[in-house]
Amino acid sequence: MHRKLTISVDDQVYRGLHEVVGRHHISQFIESLVRPHVVKADLLAAYRDMAADEQREREALEWSEATVGDLPHETR
Repeated sequence: MHRKLTISVDDQVYRGLHEVVGRHHISQFIESLVRPHVVKADLLAAYRDMAADEQREREALEWSEATVGDLPHETR
């Protein structure tokens, strides 16, 4: 659900939004900037979604296996 919000901005900011972002994309642009600061991320769900992506998991495993030889051999 979306809600309408009226905000006030400086004339330069207003013109810049129209020039850079485009008239019909301002709401989406502002929401993408504000969202990380006001909506708590559901990390558990995000990790679950990543783990369910089998292609991503295969690529991650291949990458991690390929980097094992890059580590210096340390004695403890």
